[in-house]
Amino acid sequence: MITVKEQKPYSHDLIEPHGGTLVNRIVPANQAKSLQDQAKSYPRIPITSRLHTDIEMIAVGGFSPLEGFLNSDDYKSVLSEMTLTSGQVWPIPITLDVSDELKAQLKLGKPVALTLKSEVVALLQVEDIYSYDKKSEAKQVYKTEDEKHPGVAALYAKGNILVGGKLDVLKVPDHADFPQYNLTPRDTRRAFQEKGWKEVVAFQTRNPIHRAHEYLTKNALEIVDGLLIHPVVGATKADDIPANVRMKCYEVLIENYYPKQRVMLAINPSNMFYAGPREAILHALVRQNYGCTHFIVGRDHAGVGNYYGTYDAQTLIKTFTREQIHIQPLCFENSFWCKRTSSMATEKTSPSSKEERINLSGTQVRDMLSQGVVPPPEFSRPEVAQILIDYMKCQ
Repeated sequence: MITVKEQKPYSHDLIEPHGGTLVNRIVPANQAKSLQDQAKSYPRIPITSRLHTDIEMIAVGGFSPLEGFLNSDDYKSVLSEMTLTSGQVWPIPITLDVSDELKAQLKLGKPVALTLKSEVVALLQVEDIYSYDKKSEAKQVYKTEDEKHPGVAALYAKGNILVGGKLDVLKVPDHADFPQYNLTPRDTRRAFQEKGWKEVVAFQTRNPIHRAHEYLTKNALEIVDGLLIHPVVGATKADDIPANVRMKCYEVLIENYYPKQRVMLAINPSNMFYAGPREAILHALVRQNYGCTHFIVGRDHAGVGNYYGTYDAQTLIKTFTREQIHIQPLCFENSFWCKRTSSMATEKTSPSSKEERINLSGTQVRDMLSQGVVPPPEFSRPEVAQILIDYMKCQ
C-alpha cells in the first residue's frame, strides 16, 4: 500500500478543511498500474455504486478528515457522541460492510481489493473487522427503526460485518452526464481563489430550486462574495427528480435569474442518507471541505416523511461551537422563514387587499406537472416548470 502525500492547493485566505488537512487518497497515475498488478492476488470485496460514491468522497477530500472506512472505536464514537475518537465532529458513520462469508477471507493488517462490476476501484488496508447492531445505528442516526425510512432500508440491506481501514483509490465515478460541473474540493477552492471569493455560501439541494429557495439564496448572497449551488447527485429516493434533469433546472435559473458572475454550480457526488439533523451537520462539513464559509441550513433539512421536526436540524447545528464546526450556518429565524419565504412562494394579494394563500404540497405540484400544468409563478419559475413537465411526459 502507498501513502499519498498531501499538497495544499488552497491559500490561507480560504477556510481550512475540516480537521485542518484536505485528504487525498487518489493513487497517482504513475503508481496505479503497479497497484493494479498487486491487487490480482488480494481477496476481493464486491461493492455497490453507493459505496463507490462514499469512496469517491473520501478520495477527493469531501469527507475530510476521513481517510477510509471507520474502525470500531470511531464507529461507536460517531453513534454516541457525533465525533471521531480524535474529537473532531462527525455525525454519520461511513462504513464498509461485508457478508459473513467474506469475513473469513479477511486478515487484519492485510490489503483487500474493492471491486465494482469486477473492476478493482480501490485497495483497503484492513485495520479492523467488527460486528454491529443495525437497529441501534438506525435509532441513533435516523431516530427510527422503521424500514420504510429510505436511510434505514439502505442500512438494513447491508452485510452483518464492517471493515475499517485506509483507502488507496484507483478509480472514481466519471460523472459523464455533467463533466463541467464535476469539481473536487481542490477545484472549487482554486476557483474561489481565481474569482477572489473569500466568503462563499453553499446551498444544498436534492430537488429543483423553487422560488422560496431562490429567495433564500439571494438573501444569503447579500452577505458573502459568492454562492455555490451544490446539488447532491449520488443515490437518492426512487421518486426524487433525477440529477440530469435537476441540473438543467439549475442551469436555466442561473442563466436567467441570478447574477452569473457571483454564482457557481458544481455537483456534490455524495449519497443522500435522509438522516435529517445529523445529515445537516455532514452537509455543512462537506461544504467546508469544498471551501465554503457559510451554509444554509434548510427547513426539515435532509428530512423525509414525518421523521424529524421542521427545525430540528437548525436546533442541532446551533449546539456546536465555531471551534468545532468552522463553517457558519445560516439558520433563518422561524418567524422570518415562515413569513418571508411563504410570502415569496405561496401568497397573493386579492383586489380587496385581503391576503390569499396558495397552499401547494409536493404531491400537488407533482400532479400539476404530470398533467402539463405550470404551477403559479409565485411557486416556480416557468422555465424550470417546463423542464419538469417535459420530464414528466417521458415517464
